[in-house]
Amino acid sequence: MYKVVAKWLLLALLSASTAALADTLKIPLGQQSGQTAAGLPQRGQSQTSVLRAHGEPARRHASVGQPPITRWDYPGFSVYFEYDHVINSVRQHQGQSR
Repeated sequence: MYKVVAKWLLLALLSASTAALADTLKIPLGQQSGQTAAGLPQRGQSQTSVLRAHGEPARRHASVGQPPITRWDYPGFSVYFEYDHVINSVRQHQGQSR
């Protein structure tokens, strides 16, 4: 009986010490919800209209898959196209200073 109690006590102590040493990982999901999509290209816009409104992108990624999905990167946001129409625009994550 003593050995069983000792094993459970040891297990409880080891579990508690492991939990006390665990790190917390904070993922900033949803922190941009306060920002509106104003100014970003909207779903359905053509590549031509995006070029007119925002100029040449900093980087154009090659199309991937079928249907072809293309990404254009601008400072602060990226635009995703299916064929030549916008399917999504997303702000790029801005790291927080500590």
